[in-house]
Amino acid sequence: MTRFRPCIDLHSGQVKQIVGGTLSNTSSDLRTNHVSKLPASYFANLYKEHTLNGAHVIMLGPGNEAAAQETMAAWPGGLQLGGGITADNAKEWIERGAKKVIVTSYLFVEARFSHDRLKAVLEALCKDTEKLVVDLSCRRAGSRWMVATNKWQTLTDMEVNHEVIKFLEPYCSEFLIHAADNEGLQNGIDEELVSKLGEWCTKPVTYAGGGRHLDDLDLVKRLSHGKVDLTIGSALDIFGGSGLRFDECIKWNEEQIRR
Repeated sequence: MTRFRPCIDLHSGQVKQIVGGTLSNTSSDLRTNHVSKLPASYFANLYKEHTLNGAHVIMLGPGNEAAAQETMAAWPGGLQLGGGITADNAKEWIERGAKKVIVTSYLFVEARFSHDRLKAVLEALCKDTEKLVVDLSCRRAGSRWMVATNKWQTLTDMEVNHEVIKFLEPYCSEFLIHAADNEGLQNGIDEELVSKLGEWCTKPVTYAGGGRHLDDLDLVKRLSHGKVDLTIGSALDIFGGSGLRFDECIKWNEEQIRR
């Protein structure tokens, strides 16, 4: 059943909505849609109030650990945490309150996938796949989607396709996939990617990137046959957007449960 899943994106310790393709090590390149005056814990409490399970918190670069800890403390066991997760700190973040950890860049060494690193993260989690989310955020490369790391600036050797999904599913409980070329632009979702994810994935998968109004939830539901969840960020009123209201998303989720 498709549902709306919220997010908390942390950059330099603040809750922000960023145009994903502009993230880099050069601050002048960064395009920001919104910088919240509210602390990260406010959004964690908001999601907890509405029982929005599966919300993800992403640390975009350094300087976000304190804010991330704040969100975990606000809703212990309720949020997923990604950004800088490794075999060395995965268990620590679970102990600090994350329901699941999300791993991506650590799985790649010089842009090449490392099966050993994936196994190391799972080993650190006592082989509990329910605690692991694999992030396959990607960028278009011709007719393919290639996993992108290093703030979505580096294309790896891993293509997002049925074969890769099938290979990774035994190691995790779900997938998170940002379409980095669409992220933060509010120009519409990558419909082809959403459709393919609905075909390929047998485990829960959340798509993010380009969501701009309530109809996108219906579109994702139709394209994926109800198998893909949608995260909407910049378009939401709680993040300074004008595309749709947060309470509309809550109502949409409730309607899906009643059907």
